[in-house]
Amino acid sequence: MENIRFKALSAIMNRQPLRNQAEFRCNVEQFGEMTFGLEAMKKFLTEEAYKNLINSIERGDKIDRRIADQVAASLKAWAISKGATHYTHWFHPLTGNTAEKHDSFLDPAGDGKAIEKFKGSELVQQEPDASSFPSGGIRNTFEARGYTAWDPTSPAFILDSTLCIPTIFVSYTGEALDYKTPLLRALNEVDLAGKEVCKFLGFNESRVFATLGWEQEYFVVDAALYAARPDLMLTRRTVFGHASAKDQQLSDHYFGTIPTRIMDFMKEYEYEAHRLGIPVKTRHNEVAPNQYELAPVFEEVNLAIDHNQLMMHLLKRIAPKHNLVVLLHEKPFAKVNGSGKHNNWSLATGSGKNLLAPGKNEKENIRFLTFLTIVLKAVESNSDLLRAAIATASNDQRLGGHEAPPAIISAFVGSHLSQALEELASAGKVTPELKAELDMKISKIPGIMLDNTDRNRTSPFAFTGNKFEFRAVGSSQNCSTAMIALNLIMADQMKQFMKEVTQRIEAGQTKDEALFGLLAAWVNESSRIRFEGNCYSEEWKNEAARRGLSNHASAPEALAAYVTPQTIALFERNNVLNERELRARYDIKLERYVMELQIESRVMGDLATNHIIPIAIRYQNTLIENVKGLKEVIDNKTFVNLAKNQVSYIKEISEHISNIKIAVEEMTEERKKANAIDDNELKAAAYRDNVKPFFETIRHEVDKLEMMVDDELWPLPKYREMLFAH
Repeated sequence: MENIRFKALSAIMNRQPLRNQAEFRCNVEQFGEMTFGLEAMKKFLTEEAYKNLINSIERGDKIDRRIADQVAASLKAWAISKGATHYTHWFHPLTGNTAEKHDSFLDPAGDGKAIEKFKGSELVQQEPDASSFPSGGIRNTFEARGYTAWDPTSPAFILDSTLCIPTIFVSYTGEALDYKTPLLRALNEVDLAGKEVCKFLGFNESRVFATLGWEQEYFVVDAALYAARPDLMLTRRTVFGHASAKDQQLSDHYFGTIPTRIMDFMKEYEYEAHRLGIPVKTRHNEVAPNQYELAPVFEEVNLAIDHNQLMMHLLKRIAPKHNLVVLLHEKPFAKVNGSGKHNNWSLATGSGKNLLAPGKNEKENIRFLTFLTIVLKAVESNSDLLRAAIATASNDQRLGGHEAPPAIISAFVGSHLSQALEELASAGKVTPELKAELDMKISKIPGIMLDNTDRNRTSPFAFTGNKFEFRAVGSSQNCSTAMIALNLIMADQMKQFMKEVTQRIEAGQTKDEALFGLLAAWVNESSRIRFEGNCYSEEWKNEAARRGLSNHASAPEALAAYVTPQTIALFERNNVLNERELRARYDIKLERYVMELQIESRVMGDLATNHIIPIAIRYQNTLIENVKGLKEVIDNKTFVNLAKNQVSYIKEISEHISNIKIAVEEMTEERKKANAIDDNELKAAAYRDNVKPFFETIRHEVDKLEMMVDDELWPLPKYREMLFAH
């Protein structure tokens, strides 16, 4: 039977190039044409409905039922004019993916005919079956009822002839079963607290909101090679595979010329993204072979996250048209760089000001210094929560390597700004001379930050001129996990700022004394998480331990931060999640960790037992027959000399086969023991401590065999093929 690997390689060699890729070029007029944005609203809504909807989007005003009916009718008319036949509530359940249930606009009229129908009640609320979505025990399997409710702040869009309406998703009893609900709650708290801080600093702002610019890294592989790798199909990563002789060591792929086939794929996804209003701006080769990145311009956090989820869907949907498969796993290939999703976060105002950008005068720079200090203090006080927010089984494989930030949460602000902060912290009081000096230093920052050398790519949370880059987020993650945590701690710290600065003023301090005294105290307290050096180094790990910073190397220990008394109180006092909802999320994340390791373990055992060992034995038998043949045709003395190396080779193969078999059996037994554990925490620990260690043991033996067995027999596409076949 022909080797499936060679069938896949043959398919690549014989594949004809795709045609008409030049058609995928979106012009300015087409941008957002499949999104119910402002232009479509003005065209299809009544003036009353338009004003009501805009007020809801900008101020959070409620939409009454009568207006909802008008919006629904207009949405239907717009969608049908674009070729839509169905509608769906589009939401983000706790699976990490998006979900949808399509309903047709077609409705029987009772006389053998039908009409197109879409009511306000269908726009505002739906009742999808919630039985199979993760709930962490919030509801039983037989209690299937859950509700989706329209989120008017994120515009509806059309995808595959279906009108998609972004919504939240909650249980029958009102608990959040999704990512969007707590995100919107956290963003609301940022708005309320941010306006109060701005007002204290002398700026009256109508609105304060968070912005996000995500950078999505991903790998692509040929579809035929992907189909020949069961591990990629089932686990999203290669559990086996010897390193290619050449991979990323020459740095020749990074920012290199984009291969023609990949460029065709990029043109099409950019075309579809732009029509959906996703402002994709950047594309380039990443560090590892066959690794790429795309990035849009900044948007408000809620919309940016919806667009990222939609973009991941587009990548996976469009790639097969080009006989490609997109891999969003954080570490699909061992020993080359993995993929992250850098979250560039900042705060902005309704008047168009970036609160994390140095200003043009002393007043604006005091505002900048205030918000910067609040961010640093928030990170210092809640670093374990930020670590928990990016904790997954797949991200464990990436964090801490010389390709991604370590599991230790620290912040980088640059030497120039660090000096300014230290001067503020060390001063007994802020004199006019110090204020002038600080103002001068801060005013220089925009120019200094243009120099890319003043960036620390090893830091998990780095200031880059007018924003913070949260670099530790995994490529496959929903950005909401990080953004809920970050915006929540920022909102809480802004409230704490107002409380403490008010107390200082009530105690008799002047406004300046209260402000700069509090900032100085917080700069001192947050200094333990500020680090300007190489976060990859062993020295930093030792220094971080001396500073009392946590280093949670695995997801289970990191996730425990979700259910500490401090975290529960933080979420509850800001009305983002209650204790029951938090514990449910903790259980869901532990269950997912277990299931991912369980699947990888099973796939590894299957591949080793049913693919690798039989091929290795077949090759071993060929060598044995060769040795026997030599003995028949040459004299004994010559045979001993000639066969010595071959016999040694046969023995080495036998040892690898035996080691694999033993390790798979032992891993299977440990997995059975772990599966018998009811407690999620103990089960996750068992998988981490007793099952996962076998992964590298088995992989080492299999990868050794890959370099010994006849290339024509080896069943799995190799790294040199998957990483370099365009």
